[in-house]
Amino acid sequence: MKKYNIFFLSILLLLSCKNETQYLVKIEGKQIPITKEIGSNNKIESFIKPFKQKVESEMNKVLSYTKKDLVRTDAILQSSLGNLLADLSFKRANPVFNSRTGKNIDFAMFNYGGIRAGITKGNITTENAFNLMPFENTLVVVELTSDKIEELIQFLIKQKIAHPLSKQINLAITSDGYELKINNKKFDTDKTYFVLTSNYLQKGGDGMNFFKDPIALHPLDYKVRNAIIDYFSETDTVFSKLDSRFIQK
Repeated sequence: MKKYNIFFLSILLLLSCKNETQYLVKIEGKQIPITKEIGSNNKIESFIKPFKQKVESEMNKVLSYTKKDLVRTDAILQSSLGNLLADLSFKRANPVFNSRTGKNIDFAMFNYGGIRAGITKGNITTENAFNLMPFENTLVVVELTSDKIEELIQFLIKQKIAHPLSKQINLAITSDGYELKINNKKFDTDKTYFVLTSNYLQKGGDGMNFFKDPIALHPLDYKVRNAIIDYFSETDTVFSKLDSRFIQK
């Protein structure tokens, strides 16, 4: 009988120790404001100090120089900074595109909202490039039909915002429509055009749906920001001005 009692007690003990499935029934959050009352941690500061110094050194590196402020607000249909961004992107991207396809980009177009900061008169640093383009957008070339180019032009005319356009395009809004030249040639409705833009805009970002579903898409695997840094690094003094690339007669 004693053996049976021990056996049953062992069974009860095993059952009482059985693991039960745990379920999450409640999540609570607490906001902890970061204020001056929160002291610094010397160990953490010592650990990140060399990394911080390296980043600051890279960000403060002087790449180029500008004799005047470059902004996106010095005109209605174009801007000194927008013109610069489109032109330098074209200059850096076209050799890449040409080496891969044997063809040339016809013009470049980006969005006004993509310019996130201006560049003040004086030295241009790596930080300026990151402030100008903080996103990881990459350069792509789309081959568009003349109908898509027409959509692009109507988009520009309707919005009347200084979206960055490269100097290869000359668009004039007239009383009865528009006049358009691309590479100093009248817009040809029987040909296709290669347009440089960003991967974000190519997917229809900022309402630019005319970049979607192109005849061909050519990713260049080249970040817009890297193109900016490369251009600044190879240019002693940066110049940019307003011209006739987008005007209203």
